[in-house]
Amino acid sequence: MKTNLDDKTLTALLRFQKNEITEHFIYAEMARLEKDPKNREILSHISADEARHYGVWKSYTKEEVAPSRLKVFWYILLARLFGITFCIKSMEEGEVGAQEVYEQVIRVIPEAGKIKNDESRHENELIGMLDEERLKYLGSVVLGLNDALVELTGTLAGLTFALQNTKLVGVAGLITGIAASLSMAASEYVSTRTEGGEKNPVRAAVYTGITYVGAVTILIVPFLLLTNPYLALGLALLDALILIAVFTYYFSVVRSVSFKRRFMEMAAVSLSVAGLSFLIGLLVRQFLGIEI
Repeated sequence: MKTNLDDKTLTALLRFQKNEITEHFIYAEMARLEKDPKNREILSHISADEARHYGVWKSYTKEEVAPSRLKVFWYILLARLFGITFCIKSMEEGEVGAQEVYEQVIRVIPEAGKIKNDESRHENELIGMLDEERLKYLGSVVLGLNDALVELTGTLAGLTFALQNTKLVGVAGLITGIAASLSMAASEYVSTRTEGGEKNPVRAAVYTGITYVGAVTILIVPFLLLTNPYLALGLALLDALILIAVFTYYFSVVRSVSFKRRFMEMAAVSLSVAGLSFLIGLLVRQFLGIEI
């Protein structure tokens, strides 16, 4: 093995070595936590590959490198909260800048090209084999979230100007939201059962209903805690934007699509409906003479 490495190349190899041993422990821990036998086997395979890559780099650096315990903790936390697919693709995004360094190292160590190809092709094929339940029902989650954000932001905006009472708006929004969530869950059940396919109708309905209720709860909290209706509405709209941002980021990572485009679309629809509903509430209050 070539050992007379310049400082720049040695630094790059040590960085690669640390990354490989860190990811080895991340995949090993995910495999330990994974209940599905197929997914566990895939994760164990990737973990073994990372350990092998570490050994290759070590044969050149002649040094032992410790894993980043903070990264291991962070990515396992992501896996627990958002699933293994999100975690793995987040790790991939963090490695984008390493491609240029790989090209430089390949000029000195041709074997690095094999590892680069392994990282970009073989592991992606394995990742594509992962079978994660939450991704099967991502469409149901999208349905529940989109409908809740569009319908409830509009409802809250209209009621805010029509009633100008935070407690009334909050209670009315809560009742409307719960009723709508049950309706959406029932519709998703019937739709999924009619279409057939791999999705379980009951689980699809549960995912839609829970997502809807969760969004409703977050949006109406400002009205239950505050007395100024316009401040409560402003915070509710801010909550809606945060929800859109968080979910869109998750969706963009697991589906490898543009975050900015989807975020702008969802935000534009929700805020447009809220603005239109606010005007309708203004007209209702003006022409019907409602005073509360």
